[in-house]
Amino acid sequence: MIKKKEKIFISVIGGDKEASPDALKNAEEVGKLIAKAGAVLICGGLKGVMEAVARGAKSENGLTIGILPGGKREEANPYIDIPIVTGLGYARNKLVVKSSQVVIAVDGKYGTLSEIAFALGYGIPIVGLNTWQLINSEGKVDQTINYVRTPEEAVKTALELAKEAYKPRSREKGI
Repeated sequence: MIKKKEKIFISVIGGDKEASPDALKNAEEVGKLIAKAGAVLICGGLKGVMEAVARGAKSENGLTIGILPGGKREEANPYIDIPIVTGLGYARNKLVVKSSQVVIAVDGKYGTLSEIAFALGYGIPIVGLNTWQLINSEGKVDQTINYVRTPEEAVKTALELAKEAYKPRSREKGI
C-alpha cells in the first residue's frame, strides 16, 4: 500500500486591525512561503495579520483555513478557502493552535499572547517573528519560542519543527 504524504498544517497568529505595516508585509510573505512549501495555512480568518497571511498564501495557490470566532462564514476575509464557524469568541484561539503542527507568531496583541500560551501548554512548537518575548521566573527570555528575524527564517524553521514534531502521541498533553 502506498502511503499518502502527510500535509503539514501551520497556524499563523498575530495582530488584528492594529497590526503595523511591517507586520502585514511579513505576514503576507510568510503566507506565500507556506503555500510554496505545500503546507496548509490555518489562521483566525479575520483582518490584519490573518488577512495578510491568507492573501500571501492564495497568491501562490495555497490552501487556507480560517477558524472564526463568530457565527457567520461571511465574517471570513476574502482569502479564506475553508471558513470554520465556531461561535466561541476568543476561545477559538485554542482551536487555531491545536489544528496545527507548528505555530508562527507575527506581531500580536493579547489574543496572540493567549495563543502562544496554548501552544506552549500543548507542546506545539512556536516560531516568533517580531512578537512577544516571554520572561521566565529567573528573569531570562524563554527559549521555548524559536525567535527569527525574517519571513524566510520563520517558514524554514516552522517546516523543520513540524517534521520533527509530527510523531503520533500516545496521550494528550494538557495545559
